[in-house]
Amino acid sequence: MKVNIHADQISLVIRLAWEDRTTFEEIKTRTGLAEHEVIDIMRRELKPSSFAMWRKRVAGRVTKHRKLLERRLKSPGRTFSESEEDDIEADEPESNDPR
Repeated sequence: MKVNIHADQISLVIRLAWEDRTTFEEIKTRTGLAEHEVIDIMRRELKPSSFAMWRKRVAGRVTKHRKLLERRLKSPGRTFSESEEDDIEADEPESNDPR
């Protein structure tokens, strides 16, 4: 399915898709595009090697899918790789405790 959107919107979609902590659900909320439409845009707009690198990156990334992240956080005794820990810590809101 072809998605007709403006160049500035395409730039926004690409930037959001590359961000590790921006979920596909958040992209849909902000742009109205479903995951498969984001993938289509990325395939069309990126060089083949960049698209392959992006797909490989998001395929194993828990933080790109909110449900996977929530499930992973609820798992008792679950250990995380260093990259997953970094992603999860970045997703957690910072404490406003002045201590």
